[in-house]
Amino acid sequence: MRVPRSEGDTIPKFYVTTPIFYVNGAPHMGSAYAALVADVLARWHRLKAEDVFFLTGTDEHGTKITKAAADAGLEPKAFTDQMVLKYAEMWKALRISNDAFIRTTDPDHEKAVQEMVRMMQANGDIYLGEYEGWYCLYEETFYTDLQLNEGKCPDCGRPVQRLKEKSYFFRLSKYQDRILEYYSKDPDFLLPKSRASEIVNRVKGGLKDLSISRETVAWGIPFPGDEKHTIYVWFDALLNYVSALGWPGGERFKTYWPADVHVVGKDINWFHSVIWPAILVSLDLDLPKHVLVHGMWLADGEKMSKSKGNYVRPEDVTSKYSVDAFRYYLIREKPICEDGDYSDEKMVARINGELVADLGNLLNRVVSLAEKFGGKVEGEPELDDFLYIESIDKFMGEVDPHSALEEVWKFIRAANKYVNDKKVWQLKDAEMANALYNLLESCRIIAILVSPFMPDTAESICAQLGVKLGTLEDCEFGPFEGKAKKGNFLFKKVDVK
Repeated sequence: MRVPRSEGDTIPKFYVTTPIFYVNGAPHMGSAYAALVADVLARWHRLKAEDVFFLTGTDEHGTKITKAAADAGLEPKAFTDQMVLKYAEMWKALRISNDAFIRTTDPDHEKAVQEMVRMMQANGDIYLGEYEGWYCLYEETFYTDLQLNEGKCPDCGRPVQRLKEKSYFFRLSKYQDRILEYYSKDPDFLLPKSRASEIVNRVKGGLKDLSISRETVAWGIPFPGDEKHTIYVWFDALLNYVSALGWPGGERFKTYWPADVHVVGKDINWFHSVIWPAILVSLDLDLPKHVLVHGMWLADGEKMSKSKGNYVRPEDVTSKYSVDAFRYYLIREKPICEDGDYSDEKMVARINGELVADLGNLLNRVVSLAEKFGGKVEGEPELDDFLYIESIDKFMGEVDPHSALEEVWKFIRAANKYVNDKKVWQLKDAEMANALYNLLESCRIIAILVSPFMPDTAESICAQLGVKLGTLEDCEFGPFEGKAKKGNFLFKKVDVK
């Protein structure tokens, strides 16, 4: 994996974002999952010595915020200030390694949004009209008759109301052919591809211009030139991906745009895969390389949501098990594109069967033997044939950390099999030294490979091996330069009872 760079070579950049999270409630499993997927991708690309920028943040405007603040007896800004702390604290607890945290109440964001709206007005892409449609207060979204589910909101199931009001519109219909052309030229823009067909077919069915302002919502960014209106919360939110970089002239914007991956849930796919590209075309900006649409975590077969109150709190899971067990489970349990039911039973099975029996047991046996051996371990690589770095990196490049983690686990199982097949504990002298060399180097490499998924565990492995955590370039067998010293088990077995 060592690819030397010549002096003057450009360092690859990688810009990854989460959606910005709506702060009418505390973070839950779904928001934690999106943040974790983005974090794993960011950490992997840092392992590759790339120039990474990882953005997350909060969405703080709209009617739902006003209502939640009133229920709490607070002004909207005071309420959002409190809620933002909960997200920042949760991301810190989950070891989310974001480089920036944007709030849509940040003055720089509000200023950039108004300037972008002015530009689109100058392009003839925004006009004043009148909107009538079915509106869901909780989702802050208009729906057509066809989209309603038995007359109710298709997302949260609540009643909708018929609204008619003056509104500024974005000429979304103008960009239908351009968007379809882009999908055709770049079939990897929408990931996974199973999500692409539904979006393409819906766009082919025709795009209607988008209402982007409200007269009846006071808590929002004032519409430039007409402050009777505020900018629609979703329109304002999407623009964070460039405003956070200091658009239009900021160094971050020049360095990192276009985004490499927007990580979003399938419920907001339309906004990111259709509306966002149209906005960017209107602003004459490059489109992101990928929109990664993840599936939902369910509770008893239903989508977890703050409005339904059926969500699992990440802090409950991490306090019961551990942060790294939680991180591992969310990536390992299901492919990113699929939905999955969270359960304690499945969590315990992963902890006991993989984190304890596979990874923890391997390190414990290897370090125990190395301590007893006491000699210098030298040898010839024998386990390198089971190490498929290129395959792991390929999956990560395809934005598929679930499959990449499975490849890592194949190597861990191969190392365990090596211990058993060779009966390493019975070996003597040179044979023991050779076997331990292979196993200690394997554990050192495993620490690097699991570090994006379980950063604390990776550091614990390195501490017991007496080595520093390396980069992806160090994932090859070389002289073992550490000194093994047995420590605590990486994970504790959970009593199923």
